[in-house]
Amino acid sequence: MLAGTSLVVFLATTDAARSCEFYQNRLGLKRTHEDDFAIVFDAEFADLRIQKVQTFTPQPFTALGWSVVSIENTVAELDLAGVVFERFAGLEQNSKGVWASPSGAKIAWFKDPDDNLLSLTQSG
Repeated sequence: MLAGTSLVVFLATTDAARSCEFYQNRLGLKRTHEDDFAIVFDAEFADLRIQKVQTFTPQPFTALGWSVVSIENTVAELDLAGVVFERFAGLEQNSKGVWASPSGAKIAWFKDPDDNLLSLTQSG
């Protein structure tokens, strides 16, 4: 029933200005709309709708991720933009925070200003 329809991705923020700066200026997404309820970004294959909320508790798992061609290049670009990559106990991550999974995929994680956990994945 939903095959062939457009996907909308939802996250939440308690500080719209801070979120807008992060997604637009640090991640390079184009803001397409903002109203009293949300900020919308063009994430190429989906709209990313950051909902404006009064309170929010981030989840401990990855909420959103991107599949990238070169994780090393993407991590380097985001690092230059001021994005800080997460380190996790028990995972052998390289100096940039990239983990090589058993499947061969390479993954790096970072958080947005509301502590939503985001990821980059390069297929193995």
